[in-house]
Amino acid sequence: MSSLFDELPARKDTRSVKWDMVKALYGTDDVQPMWVADMDLPIANPIKQALVDRAEHAIFGYTYTDKLLNQIVRQWLQKQHDWDIKSDWIIYSPGVISTLHMAVLNVTKPGDSVLIQTPVYPPFYDIVKSHDRDLVTNPLRYENGYYTIDFEDLESKFQQGVKAFILCNPHNPVGRVWTKEELQKITSLCLQYDVMILSDEIHADLIYNNHKHIPIASLSDKVSEQTITCMSPTKTFNLAGLQVSYAIVPNKDVRDAMKNEFKKYGMTMLNTMGITALEAAYTSGEEWLRELLQLLEHNRDLVVSAFQDHPEITAMKAEGTYLIWLDCTDMGLSHAELKKFMQEKAKIGLNDGASFGIEGEGFMRMNIASPTNYVQEGVNKILKALDNRN
Repeated sequence: MSSLFDELPARKDTRSVKWDMVKALYGTDDVQPMWVADMDLPIANPIKQALVDRAEHAIFGYTYTDKLLNQIVRQWLQKQHDWDIKSDWIIYSPGVISTLHMAVLNVTKPGDSVLIQTPVYPPFYDIVKSHDRDLVTNPLRYENGYYTIDFEDLESKFQQGVKAFILCNPHNPVGRVWTKEELQKITSLCLQYDVMILSDEIHADLIYNNHKHIPIASLSDKVSEQTITCMSPTKTFNLAGLQVSYAIVPNKDVRDAMKNEFKKYGMTMLNTMGITALEAAYTSGEEWLRELLQLLEHNRDLVVSAFQDHPEITAMKAEGTYLIWLDCTDMGLSHAELKKFMQEKAKIGLNDGASFGIEGEGFMRMNIASPTNYVQEGVNKILKALDNRN
């Protein structure tokens, strides 16, 4: 495993949300942050060098995207996901969440129903509610430490007139990478009931062994015409602060309407460094990504095995993402007590499971995109706190 990931970078006093907001969020400075979904790992050297070279140019004027960048994105998707797209399907934006907001505004009307699968990434709730759409949930089934889709409930909700479905694949926070069979069942229902698919695939490149990410729009031409796919290099290459993403929109009418929506809100240009980083990541970042995945899989297995002798907590064996969903329901605590235990007893800053929806009560989310010794330290703190309860 690469020594690149051995040391914890110093991130305090860099305006880091994860590190410099600890006291504001947890009430004390002595909480180990393992929450916000960015990495405590250095970016790939080719990306760093590209950014340094661009900075040394010393001019940061308006910067445009071009056919070469489109081709770079196309080649990445073909190589990584066996997805052959056309250049004119691409729409760039500052972030996946921005794109999903524009998509909801574009493909639905006030009062329309938009479905999400809970527990799920908290901004999905705001994307629906802030535009006066009706939020409909399709809770995932949870049995024996594993999540599946409740297709009977999904069809029932679609029958009630759902207009759009925000899919999360790989799923945040439960870590599922939906299989081809599951995706085909989803698309069959979406086509049958004329439901537009808004697919958040930002974690698409972070997939563990024996699993494969399949862009849902790649399943058929009919599905692609009914899908807006949101992707980005930011999770993959730890570039979140550079705010660069893109949507794949094969349907020309939808694509033109989306472009007009972005224009209406003044979102027509990426920042210079984001473009630079995207190009460098997709042309020179593959070796770094392979080493990263080895680290993440090692860290995931470490966390899962660590709790096997402490049945009060079950760590989901994520199939993708660098996020581990911890089932703490057997601790016998209320959710408020669970939060207090993690913050005050274990001294660990995790994401509050309840923020992902009511189905997340009794759960916490852990970020493992850090050097292994840092992840081990965090796990040990929880285990020690558990032992002290007994």
